Amino acid sequence: MKLDSYDMAILRVLREDARASLHDIGERVGLSTTPCWNRIRKMESGGVIQGYTVRIAPEALGFNETIIVQVTLDSHSEETLFEFGRELERIPEIMEVYLVSGEYDYYLRIAVKDTRDYERLLRERLYRLPGIRHSKSSIVLRTLKESPIPLPEVSEVAQQSLSP
Repeated sequence: MKLDSYDMAILRVLREDARASLHDIGERVGLSTTPCWNRIRKMESGGVIQGYTVRIAPEALGFNETIIVQVTLDSHSEETLFEFGRELERIPEIMEVYLVSGEYDYYLRIAVKDTRDYERLLRERLYRLPGIRHSKSSIVLRTLKESPIPLPEVSEVAQQSLSP
């Protein structure tokens, strides 16, 4: 999908505040509400905008620790990878899963209340999953940076849409 300067401006507004009204978005980007709405709908249907969400402070819900777990599997068959991924989806404490290249197969980002809660999660859920050969856990001490996807300049987007 080819994006222009209006689309990029709309994305910047929505990235800052996904709850902004159409009137506010239009005012900030220089469009009336109808063209603004049409562009947003086009970006939604085109897969540029994948959804809207709210950021919740994990600590407000008692999730005081974030753990990064690196996992290596015994097998790398398509079926094993699919089944392992499906099992991870069933564990609500696992917030993100990345299939990666390198020494490990997966990186997991997990939210837990404390280290005892993590130990329980390991025993009752994670280590019961078949096929794990090795895992390594790291406790996040502090988040130094957490930011949304960077938005390129319009000229960069236009150039990308022209590439084969």
